[in-house]
Amino acid sequence: MTTHIRWLIVIILLSVFSAWMIIPKEENIVLDFNNDDEPEFTFLGEQPLGLDLVGGLRVLLQTTVDPSTYSSEDLQETANNVSRRVNALGLAEATIQTQGIQRILVELPGETDRQRAIDTIQQTALLEFVDFTGMTLTDIQRLEGQRIITTAQIELGLTDPANSTAQRNPLTGQPFGTGLTGECLGAASAQYGQTSQIGGNEWFISFEVASECVSQFADFTGSMVGQPMALVLDGVVLSAPTVQSQLSTGGIITGQFTEDEIQQLALQLRSGALRIPLQVESAVEVGATLGQQFLEDTIRAGVLGAIVVFLFMLIYYRVPGISADIALFVFILLNLALFKLLPVTLTLPAITGFLISIGTAVDGNVLIFERIKEEIRAGKDLNSALNDGFDRAWQSIRDSNISTIIICGILFLFGQTPGASIVSGFAVTLAIGLILNLFTAVTVTRTFLYLIAAISRKQLTENQWLLGV
Repeated sequence: MTTHIRWLIVIILLSVFSAWMIIPKEENIVLDFNNDDEPEFTFLGEQPLGLDLVGGLRVLLQTTVDPSTYSSEDLQETANNVSRRVNALGLAEATIQTQGIQRILVELPGETDRQRAIDTIQQTALLEFVDFTGMTLTDIQRLEGQRIITTAQIELGLTDPANSTAQRNPLTGQPFGTGLTGECLGAASAQYGQTSQIGGNEWFISFEVASECVSQFADFTGSMVGQPMALVLDGVVLSAPTVQSQLSTGGIITGQFTEDEIQQLALQLRSGALRIPLQVESAVEVGATLGQQFLEDTIRAGVLGAIVVFLFMLIYYRVPGISADIALFVFILLNLALFKLLPVTLTLPAITGFLISIGTAVDGNVLIFERIKEEIRAGKDLNSALNDGFDRAWQSIRDSNISTIIICGILFLFGQTPGASIVSGFAVTLAIGLILNLFTAVTVTRTFLYLIAAISRKQLTENQWLLGV
Protein backbone atom coordinates (compact mmCIF):
# COMPACT_ATOMS: atom_id res chain seq x y z
CA MET A 1 0.00 0.00 0.00
CA THR A 2 2.89 2.36 0.74
CA THR A 3 4.09 1.99 -2.85
CA HIS A 4 0.66 2.92 -4.20
CA ILE A 5 0.50 5.99 -1.96
CA ARG A 6 3.87 7.13 -3.32
CA TRP A 7 2.70 6.63 -6.87
CA LEU A 8 -0.49 8.53 -6.07
CA ILE A 9 1.58 11.53 -4.96
CA VAL A 10 3.68 11.36 -8.14
CA ILE A 11 0.56 11.13 -10.33
CA ILE A 12 -1.07 14.09 -8.59
CA LEU A 13 2.05 16.21 -8.99
CA LEU A 14 2.35 15.30 -12.68
CA SER A 15 -1.33 16.07 -13.24
CA VAL A 16 -1.12 19.45 -11.52
CA PHE A 17 1.99 20.37 -13.51
CA SER A 18 0.36 19.24 -16.76
CA ALA A 19 -2.79 21.23 -16.03
CA TRP A 20 -0.68 24.31 -15.31
CA MET A 21 1.17 23.82 -18.61
CA ILE A 22 -1.93 23.56 -20.80
CA ILE A 23 -4.00 26.33 -19.23
CA PRO A 24 -3.60 29.45 -21.43
CA LYS A 25 -1.69 32.17 -19.59
CA GLU A 26 -3.70 35.01 -21.12
CA GLU A 27 -6.86 36.24 -19.46
CA ASN A 28 -10.35 35.77 -20.88
CA ILE A 29 -9.44 32.90 -23.19
CA VAL A 30 -12.52 31.50 -24.86
CA LEU A 31 -13.30 28.83 -27.43
CA ASP A 32 -15.08 30.84 -30.11
CA PHE A 33 -16.71 28.74 -32.82
CA ASN A 34 -19.11 31.52 -33.86
CA ASN A 35 -16.58 33.97 -35.17
CA ASP A 36 -17.35 34.86 -38.79
CA ASP A 37 -14.01 36.60 -39.33
CA GLU A 38 -10.59 34.96 -39.32
CA PRO A 39 -10.27 31.68 -37.38
CA GLU A 40 -9.69 32.15 -33.64
CA PHE A 41 -7.53 29.52 -31.96
CA THR A 42 -6.74 31.35 -28.73
CA PHE A 43 -8.15 28.48 -26.68
CA LEU A 44 -4.99 26.57 -27.62
CA GLY A 45 -2.86 29.16 -25.86
CA GLU A 46 0.77 29.11 -27.02
CA GLN A 47 0.43 25.77 -28.82
CA PRO A 48 2.08 25.97 -32.27
CA LEU A 49 -0.38 25.28 -35.08
CA GLY A 50 0.32 24.01 -38.57
CA LEU A 51 -0.09 25.75 -41.89
CA ASP A 52 -3.29 23.79 -42.58
CA LEU A 53 -4.96 25.30 -39.49
CA VAL A 54 -3.74 28.90 -39.31
CA GLY A 55 -2.39 29.63 -42.77
CA GLY A 56 0.87 31.48 -43.27
CA LEU A 57 3.56 31.83 -45.89
CA ARG A 58 4.93 29.23 -48.31
CA VAL A 59 8.23 30.22 -49.96
CA LEU A 60 9.92 28.19 -52.69
CA LEU A 61 13.62 28.94 -53.03
CA GLN A 62 15.67 28.16 -56.13
CA THR A 63 19.45 27.88 -56.29
CA THR A 64 21.16 30.36 -58.60
CA VAL A 65 24.21 28.29 -59.48
CA ASP A 66 24.79 25.16 -61.54
CA PRO A 67 23.75 22.04 -59.53
CA SER A 68 26.96 20.32 -60.64
CA THR A 69 28.95 22.76 -58.50
CA TYR A 70 27.53 21.55 -55.18
CA SER A 71 26.47 18.32 -53.51
CA SER A 72 23.22 17.22 -51.92
CA GLU A 73 24.93 17.67 -48.54
CA ASP A 74 25.64 21.31 -49.43
CA LEU A 75 21.97 21.83 -50.30
CA GLN A 76 20.89 20.24 -47.02
CA GLU A 77 23.32 22.40 -45.04
CA THR A 78 21.93 25.46 -46.81
CA ALA A 79 18.43 24.36 -45.78
CA ASN A 80 19.68 23.93 -42.20
CA ASN A 81 21.02 27.49 -42.21
CA VAL A 82 17.69 28.76 -43.53
CA SER A 83 16.00 26.88 -40.69
CA ARG A 84 18.26 28.50 -38.08
CA ARG A 85 17.50 31.96 -39.47
CA VAL A 86 13.77 31.37 -39.54
CA ASN A 87 13.69 30.01 -35.99
CA ALA A 88 15.85 32.88 -34.72
CA LEU A 89 13.30 35.29 -36.17
CA GLY A 90 10.72 33.74 -33.87
CA LEU A 91 9.02 31.84 -36.71
CA ALA A 92 9.24 28.58 -34.82
CA GLU A 93 7.76 25.34 -36.14
CA ALA A 94 8.54 26.23 -39.70
CA THR A 95 8.91 23.39 -42.19
CA ILE A 96 12.07 23.53 -44.29
CA GLN A 97 12.63 20.79 -46.87
CA THR A 98 14.83 20.25 -49.88
CA GLN A 99 12.98 19.43 -53.09
CA GLY A 100 15.02 17.74 -55.76
CA ILE A 101 18.53 19.14 -56.30
CA GLN A 102 17.74 22.83 -56.79
CA ARG A 103 14.89 23.84 -54.51
CA ILE A 104 14.13 24.41 -50.86
CA LEU A 105 10.55 24.70 -49.62
CA VAL A 106 9.90 26.87 -46.57
CA GLU A 107 6.50 26.87 -44.84
CA LEU A 108 5.93 29.46 -42.10
CA PRO A 109 2.71 28.87 -40.13
CA GLY A 110 1.11 32.07 -38.86
CA GLU A 111 3.71 34.37 -40.46
CA THR A 112 2.29 37.74 -41.50
CA ASP A 113 5.40 39.81 -42.29
CA ARG A 114 6.02 38.47 -45.78
CA GLN A 115 8.90 40.74 -46.78
CA ARG A 116 10.85 40.30 -43.55
CA ALA A 117 10.77 36.52 -43.87
CA ILE A 118 11.79 36.57 -47.53
CA ASP A 119 14.64 39.03 -46.98
CA THR A 120 16.03 37.05 -44.09
CA ILE A 121 15.99 33.58 -45.62
CA GLN A 122 17.20 34.69 -49.06
CA GLN A 123 20.24 36.75 -48.13
CA THR A 124 23.54 34.90 -48.41
CA ALA A 125 25.07 37.03 -45.63
CA LEU A 126 28.59 36.47 -47.00
CA LEU A 127 30.87 38.47 -44.74
CA GLU A 128 34.38 39.11 -46.01
CA PHE A 129 37.46 40.73 -44.54
CA VAL A 130 39.03 42.20 -47.69
CA ASP A 131 42.54 43.49 -48.27
CA PHE A 132 42.44 47.21 -49.18
CA THR A 133 46.21 47.67 -48.94
CA GLY A 134 47.41 50.73 -50.87
CA MET A 135 43.94 52.29 -51.13
CA THR A 136 43.75 56.04 -50.49
CA LEU A 137 41.13 57.66 -48.30
CA THR A 138 39.46 59.04 -51.46
CA ASP A 139 39.25 55.56 -52.99
CA ILE A 140 37.82 54.12 -49.79
CA GLN A 141 35.16 56.82 -49.50
CA ARG A 142 34.20 56.23 -53.13
CA LEU A 143 33.81 52.48 -52.59
CA GLU A 144 31.87 52.57 -49.30
CA GLY A 145 28.33 51.42 -49.97
CA GLN A 146 29.35 50.18 -53.43
CA ARG A 147 29.45 46.61 -54.70
CA ILE A 148 32.88 45.18 -55.37
CA ILE A 149 34.29 41.97 -56.84
CA THR A 150 36.33 39.76 -54.49
CA THR A 151 38.20 36.51 -54.89
CA ALA A 152 35.82 34.74 -52.49
CA GLN A 153 32.77 35.74 -54.53
CA ILE A 154 34.36 34.36 -57.68
CA GLU A 155 35.29 31.08 -55.97
CA LEU A 156 31.72 30.67 -54.68
CA GLY A 157 30.22 31.48 -58.05
CA LEU A 158 28.40 34.54 -56.71
CA THR A 159 29.63 36.86 -59.45
CA ASP A 160 30.97 36.71 -62.98
CA PRO A 161 34.04 38.97 -63.23
CA ALA A 162 33.67 39.16 -67.01
CA ASN A 163 30.16 40.62 -66.95
CA SER A 164 29.84 42.12 -63.49
CA THR A 165 29.37 45.87 -63.09
CA ALA A 166 30.85 45.72 -59.59
CA GLN A 167 34.06 47.57 -58.75
CA ARG A 168 37.53 46.07 -59.08
CA ASN A 169 40.70 47.12 -57.31
CA PRO A 170 41.54 50.50 -58.93
CA LEU A 171 45.27 49.90 -58.36
CA THR A 172 45.46 46.57 -60.17
CA GLY A 173 42.21 46.22 -62.05
CA GLN A 174 41.86 42.80 -60.42
CA PRO A 175 39.27 41.55 -57.93
CA PHE A 176 39.99 42.50 -54.34
CA GLY A 177 41.63 39.76 -52.28
CA THR A 178 39.56 38.16 -49.52
CA GLY A 179 41.60 37.35 -46.46
CA LEU A 180 38.86 35.72 -44.41
CA THR A 181 35.13 35.00 -44.71
CA GLY A 182 32.27 34.84 -42.23
CA GLU A 183 32.62 31.05 -42.00
CA CYS A 184 35.23 31.80 -39.36
CA LEU A 185 32.75 33.87 -37.36
CA GLY A 186 32.15 32.44 -33.90
CA ALA A 187 29.49 34.85 -32.62
CA ALA A 188 27.85 38.14 -33.57
CA SER A 189 25.57 40.44 -31.58
CA ALA A 190 23.96 43.82 -32.22
CA GLN A 191 24.96 46.49 -29.70
CA TYR A 192 24.47 50.19 -29.20
CA GLY A 193 27.10 52.47 -27.79
CA GLN A 194 30.14 54.59 -28.46
CA THR A 195 32.69 53.48 -31.04
CA SER A 196 36.11 54.86 -31.73
CA GLN A 197 35.34 55.27 -35.43
CA ILE A 198 32.95 58.20 -34.97
CA GLY A 199 33.38 58.95 -31.30
CA GLY A 200 29.64 58.88 -30.67
CA ASN A 201 26.84 56.43 -30.01
CA GLU A 202 25.71 54.20 -32.85
CA TRP A 203 24.52 50.70 -33.63
CA PHE A 204 27.29 48.21 -34.37
CA ILE A 205 27.99 44.49 -34.41
CA SER A 206 30.46 42.95 -32.04
CA PHE A 207 31.86 39.72 -33.45
CA GLU A 208 34.12 36.94 -32.27
CA VAL A 209 36.33 34.72 -34.39
CA ALA A 210 35.94 30.95 -34.08
CA SER A 211 38.77 29.30 -32.17
CA GLU A 212 39.99 27.33 -35.19
CA CYS A 213 40.41 30.58 -37.17
CA VAL A 214 42.10 32.72 -34.52
CA SER A 215 45.59 32.07 -35.87
CA GLN A 216 44.55 32.78 -39.48
CA PHE A 217 42.75 36.00 -38.47
CA ALA A 218 45.74 37.12 -36.41
CA ASP A 219 48.14 36.51 -39.32
CA PHE A 220 45.87 38.38 -41.74
CA THR A 221 45.35 41.45 -39.54
CA GLY A 222 48.98 41.39 -38.40
CA SER A 223 50.14 41.72 -41.98
CA MET A 224 47.85 44.73 -42.49
CA VAL A 225 48.75 46.93 -39.54
CA GLY A 226 48.55 50.53 -40.75
CA GLN A 227 46.55 49.52 -43.85
CA PRO A 228 42.78 49.62 -44.47
CA MET A 229 40.83 46.37 -44.16
CA ALA A 230 37.36 46.41 -45.72
CA LEU A 231 34.38 44.72 -44.15
CA VAL A 232 32.23 43.51 -47.05
CA LEU A 233 28.76 42.01 -46.74
CA ASP A 234 27.20 40.34 -49.77
CA GLY A 235 29.66 42.19 -51.98
CA VAL A 236 28.88 45.65 -50.56
CA VAL A 237 31.58 47.57 -48.69
CA LEU A 238 30.35 48.47 -45.22
CA SER A 239 33.46 50.25 -44.01
CA ALA A 240 37.24 50.07 -44.35
CA PRO A 241 38.89 51.05 -41.07
CA THR A 242 42.65 51.10 -40.72
CA VAL A 243 44.04 48.16 -38.78
CA GLN A 244 45.65 49.75 -35.73
CA SER A 245 47.08 46.55 -34.29
CA GLN A 246 46.94 42.81 -34.77
CA LEU A 247 43.54 41.29 -34.04
CA SER A 248 42.99 37.70 -33.07
CA THR A 249 39.72 36.99 -31.28
CA GLY A 250 37.30 39.48 -32.84
CA GLY A 251 36.27 43.10 -33.39
CA ILE A 252 33.32 45.29 -34.40
CA ILE A 253 31.47 46.12 -37.61
CA THR A 254 30.15 49.65 -38.00
CA GLY A 255 28.06 51.44 -40.60
CA GLN A 256 25.02 53.61 -41.04
CA PHE A 257 22.61 51.03 -39.64
CA THR A 258 19.16 51.40 -38.13
CA GLU A 259 18.22 49.18 -35.20
CA ASP A 260 16.16 46.85 -37.39
CA GLU A 261 18.94 46.56 -39.97
CA ILE A 262 21.61 45.80 -37.39
CA GLN A 263 19.45 43.19 -35.64
CA GLN A 264 18.72 41.40 -38.91
CA LEU A 265 22.37 41.59 -39.98
CA ALA A 266 23.54 40.09 -36.68
CA LEU A 267 20.98 37.32 -37.07
CA GLN A 268 22.18 36.50 -40.59
CA LEU A 269 25.80 36.41 -39.48
CA ARG A 270 25.02 34.16 -36.51
CA SER A 271 23.10 31.81 -38.77
CA GLY A 272 26.06 31.43 -41.09
CA ALA A 273 26.52 32.12 -44.74
CA LEU A 274 24.36 30.03 -47.03
CA ARG A 275 26.58 27.60 -48.86
CA ILE A 276 24.48 28.02 -51.97
CA PRO A 277 22.97 31.37 -53.06
CA LEU A 278 19.18 31.29 -53.36
CA GLN A 279 16.49 33.30 -55.06
CA VAL A 280 12.75 33.31 -54.36
CA GLU A 281 10.91 31.42 -57.08
CA SER A 282 7.52 31.91 -55.46
CA ALA A 283 6.11 33.27 -52.22
CA VAL A 284 2.46 32.54 -51.55
CA GLU A 285 0.36 33.59 -48.60
CA VAL A 286 -1.65 30.51 -47.66
CA GLY A 287 -5.01 30.48 -45.92
CA ALA A 288 -6.02 27.75 -43.50
CA THR A 289 -6.32 24.99 -46.10
CA LEU A 290 -8.61 22.82 -44.04
CA GLY A 291 -10.58 25.69 -42.66
CA GLN A 292 -12.25 26.51 -39.39
CA GLN A 293 -15.08 24.08 -39.93
CA PHE A 294 -12.74 21.10 -40.15
CA LEU A 295 -11.04 22.07 -36.90
CA GLU A 296 -14.36 22.58 -35.14
CA ASP A 297 -15.65 19.22 -36.33
CA THR A 298 -12.47 17.45 -35.26
CA ILE A 299 -12.53 18.98 -31.78
CA ARG A 300 -16.22 18.20 -31.34
CA ALA A 301 -15.66 14.63 -32.51
CA GLY A 302 -12.73 14.25 -30.12
CA VAL A 303 -14.65 15.59 -27.13
CA LEU A 304 -17.69 13.46 -27.96
CA GLY A 305 -15.53 10.38 -28.48
CA ALA A 306 -13.78 10.88 -25.14
CA ILE A 307 -17.11 11.25 -23.34
CA VAL A 308 -18.43 8.05 -24.95
CA VAL A 309 -15.27 6.18 -23.93
CA PHE A 310 -15.54 7.46 -20.35
CA LEU A 311 -19.16 6.31 -20.13
CA PHE A 312 -18.46 2.92 -21.73
CA MET A 313 -15.65 2.11 -19.28
CA LEU A 314 -17.76 3.23 -16.33
CA ILE A 315 -20.92 1.33 -17.35
CA TYR A 316 -19.29 -1.88 -18.58
CA TYR A 317 -16.47 -2.29 -16.03
CA ARG A 318 -18.02 -0.37 -13.09
CA VAL A 319 -15.40 0.13 -10.33
CA PRO A 320 -12.38 -0.76 -12.52
CA GLY A 321 -13.89 1.62 -15.06
CA ILE A 322 -13.57 4.45 -12.53
CA SER A 323 -9.81 3.86 -12.27
CA ALA A 324 -9.60 3.62 -16.08
CA ASP A 325 -11.42 6.94 -16.51
CA ILE A 326 -9.08 8.63 -14.04
CA ALA A 327 -6.08 7.15 -15.88
CA LEU A 328 -7.52 8.32 -19.21
CA PHE A 329 -7.95 11.85 -17.84
CA VAL A 330 -4.34 11.83 -16.63
CA PHE A 331 -3.29 10.48 -20.05
CA ILE A 332 -4.96 13.41 -21.84
CA LEU A 333 -3.35 15.95 -19.48
CA LEU A 334 0.12 14.46 -19.96
CA ASN A 335 -0.24 14.43 -23.75
CA LEU A 336 -1.35 18.06 -23.97
CA ALA A 337 1.45 19.13 -21.63
CA LEU A 338 4.07 17.32 -23.71
CA PHE A 339 2.71 18.93 -26.88
CA LYS A 340 3.59 22.31 -25.38
CA LEU A 341 6.87 21.28 -23.79
CA LEU A 342 8.46 19.73 -26.89
CA PRO A 343 6.70 21.64 -28.64
CA VAL A 344 4.56 19.73 -31.15
CA THR A 345 3.04 21.57 -34.10
CA LEU A 346 -0.63 20.65 -34.25
CA THR A 347 -1.88 19.94 -37.73
CA LEU A 348 -5.12 18.13 -38.43
CA PRO A 349 -3.29 14.79 -38.92
CA ALA A 350 -1.43 15.40 -35.64
CA ILE A 351 -4.72 15.93 -33.82
CA THR A 352 -6.02 12.75 -35.44
CA GLY A 353 -2.99 10.84 -34.14
CA PHE A 354 -3.72 12.10 -30.63
CA LEU A 355 -7.35 11.02 -30.81
CA ILE A 356 -6.35 7.55 -31.99
CA SER A 357 -3.91 7.30 -29.08
CA ILE A 358 -6.84 7.80 -26.70
CA GLY A 359 -8.34 4.63 -28.14
CA THR A 360 -5.10 2.73 -27.60
CA ALA A 361 -4.99 3.94 -23.99
CA VAL A 362 -8.43 2.43 -23.38
CA ASP A 363 -7.43 -0.76 -25.18
CA GLY A 364 -4.72 -1.41 -22.58
CA ASN A 365 -7.22 -1.11 -19.76
CA VAL A 366 -9.63 -3.45 -21.50
CA LEU A 367 -6.93 -6.15 -21.67
CA ILE A 368 -6.18 -5.73 -17.97
CA PHE A 369 -9.80 -5.78 -16.81
CA GLU A 370 -10.73 -8.77 -18.93
CA ARG A 371 -7.78 -10.65 -17.48
CA ILE A 372 -8.85 -9.70 -13.94
CA LYS A 373 -12.37 -11.00 -14.64
CA GLU A 374 -10.97 -14.30 -15.86
CA GLU A 375 -8.92 -14.69 -12.67
CA ILE A 376 -11.95 -13.94 -10.48
CA ARG A 377 -14.09 -16.44 -12.38
CA ALA A 378 -11.33 -18.99 -11.82
CA GLY A 379 -11.92 -18.59 -8.08
CA LYS A 380 -9.00 -16.40 -7.07
CA ASP A 381 -9.33 -13.83 -4.31
CA LEU A 382 -9.40 -10.12 -5.17
CA ASN A 383 -5.73 -9.41 -4.44
CA SER A 384 -4.49 -12.37 -6.49
CA ALA A 385 -6.84 -11.51 -9.36
CA LEU A 386 -5.62 -7.92 -9.46
CA ASN A 387 -1.94 -8.92 -9.33
CA ASP A 388 -2.25 -11.59 -12.00
CA GLY A 389 -4.47 -9.43 -14.18
CA PHE A 390 -1.94 -6.59 -14.36
CA ASP A 391 1.14 -8.81 -14.56
CA ARG A 392 -0.15 -11.09 -17.32
CA ALA A 393 -1.68 -8.29 -19.40
CA TRP A 394 1.48 -6.16 -19.25
CA GLN A 395 3.40 -8.19 -21.82
CA SER A 396 0.59 -7.95 -24.38
CA ILE A 397 0.23 -4.19 -23.83
CA ARG A 398 3.99 -3.66 -24.08
CA ASP A 399 4.48 -5.69 -27.26
CA SER A 400 1.42 -4.17 -28.95
CA ASN A 401 2.48 -0.59 -28.22
CA ILE A 402 6.13 -1.13 -29.16
CA SER A 403 5.19 -2.64 -32.51
CA THR A 404 2.98 0.36 -33.27
CA ILE A 405 5.70 2.78 -32.11
CA ILE A 406 8.04 1.16 -34.65
CA ILE A 407 5.46 1.86 -37.37
CA CYS A 408 5.28 5.47 -36.14
CA GLY A 409 9.06 5.73 -36.52
CA ILE A 410 8.82 4.54 -40.12
CA LEU A 411 6.03 7.02 -40.82
CA PHE A 412 8.09 9.82 -39.28
CA LEU A 413 11.08 9.01 -41.50
CA PHE A 414 8.78 8.86 -44.52
CA GLY A 415 7.44 12.28 -43.52
CA GLN A 416 10.91 13.80 -43.94
CA THR A 417 10.74 13.31 -47.72
CA PRO A 418 9.48 16.25 -49.83
CA GLY A 419 5.71 16.52 -50.00
CA ALA A 420 5.05 14.09 -47.16
CA SER A 421 5.71 16.28 -44.11
CA ILE A 422 2.07 16.13 -43.05
CA VAL A 423 2.61 12.46 -42.09
CA SER A 424 5.22 13.39 -39.45
CA GLY A 425 2.74 15.17 -37.19
CA PHE A 426 0.46 12.14 -37.14
CA ALA A 427 3.38 9.83 -36.33
CA VAL A 428 4.72 12.06 -33.53
CA THR A 429 1.45 12.53 -31.63
CA LEU A 430 0.50 8.86 -31.97
CA ALA A 431 3.94 7.74 -30.74
CA ILE A 432 3.78 10.11 -27.76
CA GLY A 433 0.38 8.68 -26.86
CA LEU A 434 1.59 5.09 -27.13
CA ILE A 435 4.60 5.77 -24.91
CA LEU A 436 2.49 7.53 -22.28
CA ASN A 437 -0.03 4.69 -22.45
CA LEU A 438 2.63 2.31 -21.11
CA PHE A 439 2.60 4.45 -17.97
CA THR A 440 -1.05 5.42 -17.57
CA ALA A 441 -2.73 2.15 -18.59
CA VAL A 442 -0.66 0.19 -16.10
CA THR A 443 0.81 2.37 -13.34
CA VAL A 444 -1.95 4.99 -13.03
CA THR A 445 -4.81 2.50 -13.42
CA ARG A 446 -3.14 0.07 -11.00
CA THR A 447 -2.60 2.77 -8.39
CA PHE A 448 -6.21 3.95 -8.32
CA LEU A 449 -7.73 0.47 -8.62
CA TYR A 450 -5.64 -0.87 -5.73
CA LEU A 451 -6.54 2.13 -3.57
CA ILE A 452 -10.25 1.69 -4.34
CA ALA A 453 -9.96 -2.04 -3.62
CA ALA A 454 -8.24 -1.34 -0.28
CA ILE A 455 -11.02 1.03 0.77
CA SER A 456 -13.98 -1.10 -0.35
CA ARG A 457 -12.59 -4.64 -0.33
CA LYS A 458 -15.58 -6.19 1.48
CA GLN A 459 -18.17 -4.66 -0.87
CA LEU A 460 -16.19 -5.73 -3.97
CA THR A 461 -15.72 -9.27 -2.69
CA GLU A 462 -19.42 -9.70 -1.87
CA ASN A 463 -20.66 -7.91 -5.00
CA GLN A 464 -18.53 -9.07 -7.88
CA TRP A 465 -20.81 -7.35 -10.38
CA LEU A 466 -19.10 -4.14 -9.23
CA LEU A 467 -15.99 -5.53 -10.91
CA GLY A 468 -17.85 -6.18 -14.14
CA VAL A 469 -17.99 -9.94 -13.54
